[in-house]
Order: sequence, then C-alpha cells, then structure tokens
Amino acid sequence: MSDRGTTPMGTPAEPVIDLDRVGTAEATADTRRVEQAAAATEEKESGLSALLRSSVGLNAGLVVALLIICVVGVFTAGDRFASADNVLTILRLAATVGVVSIGMTFVIIGGGIDLSVGAILALSSVWCTTFATQTMAESTHWSLMVLVAFIVGGGCGLVNGLLIAYGRVVAFIATLAMLASARGLAEIISERRTQIVTIDGFGDFFNTEILGIPLLVLIFVFIAAAGWVLLNRTTFGRRTLAVGGNPEAARLAGINVSRHTVLLYVLLGLCCALAALMLVARTNTGSSTHGQLYELDAIAAVVIGGTLLSGGRGTIVGTVFGVLILNVLTNVFTLNNQDTSTQAVAKGLIIVVAVLLQQRLARRSTA
Repeated sequence: MSDRGTTPMGTPAEPVIDLDRVGTAEATADTRRVEQAAAATEEKESGLSALLRSSVGLNAGLVVALLIICVVGVFTAGDRFASADNVLTILRLAATVGVVSIGMTFVIIGGGIDLSVGAILALSSVWCTTFATQTMAESTHWSLMVLVAFIVGGGCGLVNGLLIAYGRVVAFIATLAMLASARGLAEIISERRTQIVTIDGFGDFFNTEILGIPLLVLIFVFIAAAGWVLLNRTTFGRRTLAVGGNPEAARLAGINVSRHTVLLYVLLGLCCALAALMLVARTNTGSSTHGQLYELDAIAAVVIGGTLLSGGRGTIVGTVFGVLILNVLTNVFTLNNQDTSTQAVAKGLIIVVAVLLQQRLARRSTA
C-alpha cells in the first residue's frame, strides 16, 4: 500500500504530516544547539578567569592590593612608613581587631552577624580590671583577670547565641540589643572612668617579645592558624559551612543547627575576651570606650577577605589579609595627617567595592 493514499476520484492524496513529531524534533534540535553553545562557552573560558574565582586567585588579589597600599605609603610617607617600628605598630594594632575578625569569620560563614563585638570587648576589659577583680588577682594570680574576661566574653556570646538560635530573634536585632546593653553595663561598672591596671605580672606577660616579635602579634598568628585548622580540617568547620550554606539541608543531614549556632557566637565572644585582654595589656587600662567601631572593622576585614555575607563560604587567610589591608591603609592615612572622617569614608567605599565584587564573582560562578 502507498503511504500517499488516494482520493475518492482515484487521484493521489497529499502526504500526511505528523505536526507533533515535527515540533518535538525541532525542540530537541534547539535544546541540542543550546547545550552545544554552552559547552563551547565553557571551553572558551580562560584558565585565568577560573583562577580569579578561586580562593587562590582571591588571596593573590588581596596580596596585590596590600602591596599597592604599601607602595603608596612608601611614596607618601617615606621612611616613617617603612621603618621597623612603624611595621610593628601596624601589627600590634592589627592583632587586636584581627582576633575579633577571626571569630567574626566563623559567625558570618555560619549565616549570622554580630554588631556587639566592640561592646563585649569593652565590658570584658572593664570587668577584668575592676578594683575587686584586681584585688583578688593580687592575692592569687594575675591569670584570674584572664579568667574573668573569658567568662564575661563567653557569657555574652552565649546570650547572643541562645536568643538567635532558640529565641528566634533576628541576629541583627539580638546583637544590636547586646551592643547597647553591654556598653551600658560597662559604663555602669566603671562609672565612666578609666580603670588603671596595677597588677605588674599581667602587663609583663602580654607585653613581652619573642625574637623581637611582640607576643600580641604572635597571639594573632596563633589564633589565625588555629582558626584555619578549625575551619578546614575539622567537623566543626564543615558543619559551619553547611549551616551557612543551607540550614535546612544541614538539619536534614543530622546537624543540630541551633546548637551549632550557639557555639559560633560563644566562639566569637571568647575571641572578643582575648582581644580585650590584648587591648588592656597594650593600654594598661580597662574602659567602657574600648572597642568602639570594632564591629565595622571586623565585618569590613571579613568581607574584604572574600567571606560571603550570606554565609556558606569564606576563608581565614582572606580575613587576615583584610585586617592587614585596613590597618595599613589607616596607618598611611594617619602618617599623611588625614582625619578619622576621611578614613571612615575610605573604609565604607572599600566595603561597597568588596561586596560588589563578591556579587559579580558569585553570578559568574553560578552562570
């Protein structure tokens, strides 16, 4: 039989066309062309672009940025910037906010934020330098001051974590409340007066130098190294990345998201306490004004270092470079007699640029 068929008059009929089959074939061909085009685009992508999106490329970019700022400092301030004493000054200042930034990195990777770090630092510094604390430390050992600072910092972090994880309070609101409360309590305890440290052993220990390097700087290096190991080589770090990336998926995978969130804020509180001890040792005082705007510096360092504010991705190495970039930039401004307002504007611009770069790289990596 012929496929064409015949009409009632015996003349050949027109061939029958299956429109559904033709449409399906055309759709399949279009899909194939799209897939081939996408594959061709991926093949054309240079290795340099892929490298720039990686952590290695990001850290290389931070190194270049730091070197550029150093070159500007040498040209504008000369030997005042390049001297060994100035370098040590930069590192001492960077060490305190750097310890806070390491803790902040974990919280932000875990999908949170903390605006109260400066106030927690101030409260820890005041409480560990009260007359009663120093009197007990004098009759026992100066390490009592260290213990008090850690109890206060860890306690504040615990309160933040419980409010956020179990009280279901938004992290921004909970830590904002802690900011006001901790700073106010520090003012009440100190009566808005600067408390002088009278225990010699405390300052002697924290202000020592090892091979010409201040102990405060070595503490920062140790905390950064420990933070890197904790984030990249332990279950705690993997859980932090999972919780920040997708809390619901982390819960379904068996992770206790609420408990882990509390631990992250306690960790940050302990970092604030250590930073408070370092600041007390450097200034020989405890004050309710310590740590002002540390939350801005810590968040800026973390963001500049490549940690996503939305959580789920970040690096300790990047945070270290972010801290150095901010402190070197501040030092250059100070040596060139720029006021603090100009420095604040520069930091704000740096944060905006860093976030815009993060968004662009995130879109390219998901495209």
